[in-house]
Amino acid sequence: MTTTFKRLCVILVKDYKLDPQLLTPDATLESLGLDSLGATELFFSAEDVFSVTFPPEPVPLLSLGDVVRYIDTLLAEQRGGQPQATPAEPEAQPVR
Repeated sequence: MTTTFKRLCVILVKDYKLDPQLLTPDATLESLGLDSLGATELFFSAEDVFSVTFPPEPVPLLSLGDVVRYIDTLLAEQRGGQPQATPAEPEAQPVR
């Protein structure tokens, strides 16, 4: 089974031509060269890939780990369950 982190990395490598070795849960979006427009585009891609809807309110997501936890939370909320921990993020916490 593919984890949220791995699926997000596939998007980043494919769409942003990023080196997979740079993609760690602690990597900040800024350090990867994603400005606010790039992050917005990433979220649109993530909506398609994960079949979730990001709310219109901005959420402070600084690192890839933040994005993974947020996607897992959205998946759980939109499908009526609890967030599932991924190997990249063993203690996924809901973002509020």
